[in-house]
Amino acid sequence: MKVILKQDVAGLGKKDAIVNVSDGYASNYLIPRSIAVAATPGNVNDAINKQKAAENKKKREFENASDLASKLQNADVTIAAKAGESGKLFGAVAAKDIADAVKKQYGLDIDKKKIVLKEPIKSAGEHKVEIHVYAGVSAVINVKVTV
Repeated sequence: MKVILKQDVAGLGKKDAIVNVSDGYASNYLIPRSIAVAATPGNVNDAINKQKAAENKKKREFENASDLASKLQNADVTIAAKAGESGKLFGAVAAKDIADAVKKQYGLDIDKKKIVLKEPIKSAGEHKVEIHVYAGVSAVINVKVTV
């Protein structure tokens, strides 16, 4: 019997997948627990439309992320910080500070979780920082910490 899964099932398939299972498994387990629905022509069309919509959404998100990455690539972001005589900062420049500076200087919203810092910036000068905009899309910006 063919069924359309309403959620991911280990060893069987992902959500909205059309799978072939035994009649007993479908009628006694999957359908009563609302894990799957019978693969009628109407349900199959709905599942196909959902898959196409998900693919289109993912494609749009990727294109938007690529545009954002191209705007950010090699952008210069200046952050003012207080420092001692040796150039060592009082405190540090964290991902949140960089995200706020990008928003202020370029008007682009960047989630602080997408900014990759191995450790916070603790010295004045120029630093290269990578931003993971989307899966497989990243940009490198120049962060200039001035005193």
